[in-house]
Amino acid sequence: MRPFIASLLLLASAATLTAADKIKVLIVDGQNNHKWDITTPVLKHALESSGAFTVDVSTSPPKGSPAEAWHAFKPDFTAYKAVVSNYNGEPWPQNVRDAFTKYVADGGGFVSVHAANNSFPEWKEYNDMIGVGGWGGRNEKSGPWLYVKDGTLCGDTAAGNGGAHGPQHEFIVEIQNSDHPITRGLPKRWLHCKDELYSKLRGPAENVEILSSAQSDLTSVQEPNNMVLKYQQGRVFHTTLGHADYSMLDRGFFTLLQRGTEWVATGDVVQTTAVPADFPTEAAVSVVKLEGYPKQEAPKPKK
Repeated sequence: MRPFIASLLLLASAATLTAADKIKVLIVDGQNNHKWDITTPVLKHALESSGAFTVDVSTSPPKGSPAEAWHAFKPDFTAYKAVVSNYNGEPWPQNVRDAFTKYVADGGGFVSVHAANNSFPEWKEYNDMIGVGGWGGRNEKSGPWLYVKDGTLCGDTAAGNGGAHGPQHEFIVEIQNSDHPITRGLPKRWLHCKDELYSKLRGPAENVEILSSAQSDLTSVQEPNNMVLKYQQGRVFHTTLGHADYSMLDRGFFTLLQRGTEWVATGDVVQTTAVPADFPTEAAVSVVKLEGYPKQEAPKPKK
């Protein structure tokens, strides 16, 4: 069967899924040093526009809320096949952390988006799930700095803080593993919309499989930006992309988010496997149109 025809059939299949057949996803937000109230609708649209997902949102109390407000924050993780974190804020109550740890350990899917890897530096199980993270006091005691050099995955244990990035800019995403269901069939190199290029991420770095990376001007090595992990029975997709709405409104980001979410939920990529015709190339970004967006303005280069 020709690839084009196969893609049409897969898209038609996703479009005709009933609500009961679709993958149930929960996005958790409510605190973030990024504009979560603007980016969560983009994440929701990115998933639901594929036809493969239904998405709910659980919003935490605002920063500085009293204990009573946190007592009411009890997301039912077990009602969903995948949880997407757009959260970077105060620690969750212990009962919520315990419930989430058990959810992933028992086979629930977890997707960490951008600054979600800045959160919970003291929560051991969470850091085991994401593999590496940045800021929040992370340093060599948190684990090695993970990067790719000359095609080899390296773990640098030298002293240093975890987490850095330079000015936002467009950059080439380079696939490091073309055999994984999330990246299968995608171009080897493609240009991503203006975003923060995270570098010097540190953590336990166990069971980490790097799917893609980008060359950092700060470190002169390939810094991971999409990776997968196993946490006991659960699957994790960790993307460092997605600083702002204009960073997420990128066909490459949409595709990886859709595929990554399906993979953590099911262990395979079937409903979202078609490569979009407007997928970005090495020479040009591909901006996704969404009414009313972008609401954020990308910074202009300094003269």
